[in-house]
Amino acid sequence: MGGRAERVAARSAPPVINPCPPGQVGGQYRPLSESEIRAIYGTALRLLEDLGMGDVPEILEKQLIAHGAKKNDRGRIVFPASMVEGIITNAAMIFTLHGRDPARSIEVGGDKVYFGTGGAAVQTLDLDMQVYRPSTLRDLYDFTRLQDTLTNVSWFTRCCVATDVPRVIDLDVNTAYALLRGTTKPVATSFTVAETIAPIVKMFDMALGADGAFSKRPFVKAHISPVISPMRFGEDAVEVALECMKHNIPISCITAAQSGATAPATLAGFLAQSLAETLGSLIMVNVFEPGYPMVFSNWPLVIDLRSGAFCGGGGEISVLNAASAQISNWLGLPSGVASSMTDAKAIDAQYGMEKGISALAAGLAGGNLIYESSGMTASLLGVSFEAFLLDDEMHSHIYRVLRGVEVSDETLGYDTICAAVLGVGHFLGEKNTLGAMERDYFYPSLADRDDPRTWAEKGGTDAWSRARERVRDILANHEPEYVEASVDRDIREAFNILL
Repeated sequence: MGGRAERVAARSAPPVINPCPPGQVGGQYRPLSESEIRAIYGTALRLLEDLGMGDVPEILEKQLIAHGAKKNDRGRIVFPASMVEGIITNAAMIFTLHGRDPARSIEVGGDKVYFGTGGAAVQTLDLDMQVYRPSTLRDLYDFTRLQDTLTNVSWFTRCCVATDVPRVIDLDVNTAYALLRGTTKPVATSFTVAETIAPIVKMFDMALGADGAFSKRPFVKAHISPVISPMRFGEDAVEVALECMKHNIPISCITAAQSGATAPATLAGFLAQSLAETLGSLIMVNVFEPGYPMVFSNWPLVIDLRSGAFCGGGGEISVLNAASAQISNWLGLPSGVASSMTDAKAIDAQYGMEKGISALAAGLAGGNLIYESSGMTASLLGVSFEAFLLDDEMHSHIYRVLRGVEVSDETLGYDTICAAVLGVGHFLGEKNTLGAMERDYFYPSLADRDDPRTWAEKGGTDAWSRARERVRDILANHEPEYVEASVDRDIREAFNILL
């Protein structure tokens, strides 16, 4: 018919319409029944009312008591169920996580699912040597600009710790600067101590060009663990949370109990305690400012009870995080859970199996923000450049699963089926087929779909090798200029920027 070369070239290019974009609807997987959720929730309320929270800082204790909490004879702060349920009712249900580029902002809450990052890896899988070494500030910046090109990283949390920056203030400032310089997506970081927050907000204001500009439209979220399992507050983290609130920084209050160690080994008991602890964080935030933007980040973690080692991958951690997402969504709170925390050190079969199971479970359960989902290896101790790309492709497949099947007269294709059966006997070249090809199917670029002979003729490479070459190409060519040169000079004069 003519024009075949042009049609082949057009179909080889990325689709005009992404068939599996972020923000798909989750909630199809429900590991818990309604009665089971109510039993877990009821136990969490009893824990807060009868046992309460320990080690409550004085400033928080006064505010809690003023809002209806009480101090029992053991010195613990306990919470009437009515107080807890009132807090939940008035908590933020949906809010915007801003990007410096407004087009990259995302809405947190409801039924939308987004994969993003987390982690504080102290080791990086070296791109050239393929061995683990201490993570550096340069690694952090390279990870930041690498993920800047990836569709399915909807927000970027610093994924590694710059172990070559020893001073606390320099570490926090330079971490924030690397995020500022490397991406315009929503980002997240941790603040070691409360005193580093105000200077970093000043740096963000400088980048935005006006005092107070950051607080009006904050593009950074803070990761904080105000509650230490089992059932007590951490004073330093509480101080960080309250200081973040002064500057209108959205926060993810993360509970990270470990089964059989800091929480019960039984999955139901674990979920009850972990829910009570995350509700403790929600109470803390909302007695100071009702409706403050907080991600209800209830992350169940699992240990191998034979050795005590943290287990990032497996069926238990997958179902626990899925159940956590289900409970948070049942409460109507913006849910944060974790996935892809593989124990694998290499990019191998264990890596793919553990990541695929946990990420799909979290997505199907409807986790609004799914942390740790990109790049992490070695039970969160490591992070890999190649893994970022491989995980991004995995997430496209998961979003395609979440998108499901659209049923209509057009997609049922009755007339098309009849025409093919009575005509040429196949569907190749049909208008219906070509439309579906460009609208409904995801075509991976790293996974190999060639037959064995063609694969061998092309060099017989594995996905790890293909991802490595792609990473090298991105890092060689993607040098974002998100901070103007004059602003960058001003920031460097005001702060000890080491990058």
